[in-house]
Order: sequence, then structure tokens, then C-alpha cells
Amino acid sequence: MTEETSTDGLRIRPAARALVVDPDDRVLLVRFEFPAGSRWALPGGGIEPGESAEEAIRRELVEEVGLHDAAIGPHIWTRLHVIPFVSGHWDGQREVIHLVRSPSFDPAPALTWEELAAEYVFELRWWTIDEIGAADATFVPRALHSLLTPVLAGELPEQPIDTGV
Repeated sequence: MTEETSTDGLRIRPAARALVVDPDDRVLLVRFEFPAGSRWALPGGGIEPGESAEEAIRRELVEEVGLHDAAIGPHIWTRLHVIPFVSGHWDGQREVIHLVRSPSFDPAPALTWEELAAEYVFELRWWTIDEIGAADATFVPRALHSLLTPVLAGELPEQPIDTGV
């Protein structure tokens, strides 16, 4: 997939993310540190030229959290966030988000923590839905808690849902 240019000339980065859920319905999240503050988000990242969303998710899951041979589930959500990247290379990001059911594991990224920090990643952790609902933290997407409720109940959307920012 390549850069998408919107009708207003914005450079939109194509990206893929995974909603990684273990057998205890815990969700694996990544803590990003940006100048505007901390954000807990789904693992994933940019789709490289020639890569499908599923291939990007598999690569990113190995690099960021150490999950190998992930079974990529359905495309359940989409998200468009228009905000200039810190690097200045992009004006926003369009994400496709797939469900990935996984056994419980201790995250062990293939990238070093120095490499992850260069991508603004500083922590990985499993969260329960109750912890997400009670946390004084910023989640991406912002409505993560309410979006999770039907998914964890086994109610997957027939068509991907736009999560909003």
C-alpha cells in the first residue's frame, strides 16, 4: 500500500493495527509517548509498499510485541486520524484494525527498546476491560472501552466500524 493523498492534499499514511485479545479477554496495548502526552494504542503501524494489511500486522506484531505466527482475524474497525506526525512526513493516518485472538504470552519485542523508543513506544501491557474503563489514561481509539464491549461478547460487526479518533 502506498501513501494516500486526500482531496485537500493531506498526506495520509496507510496503517494496520491489531486488537490482540487473549483467552482471559485481556487486550494488549502499546504506550506511545508523544510531545502531546501518553497514548495507549493497539499494536501495529505503517503498511509498507507491496504489503497487505495482514502482512503489515504480522510484521508489526513480531517487531513490537514478539507475537509470531499470529492468526489474523476479521477487519472489525477503521480509523482516520488527521494530525501532523512529529517527523513531519505525514499529515495523518488511516488504519484498518483486525481482531487477533492469541494465547497469553509475555511480550518480547523483536526490536530493541532503543529502536522502539525511536518509534515513540515505551511500554507494553495487557489490560482488562475494567482496567481500561477505570484508567485515568488516554486510549486510541478514544472510545476503546465501549468498542471492546461487543467484541469481547463475541458480537463482531458485519462491516468494519469507524471508531472515530
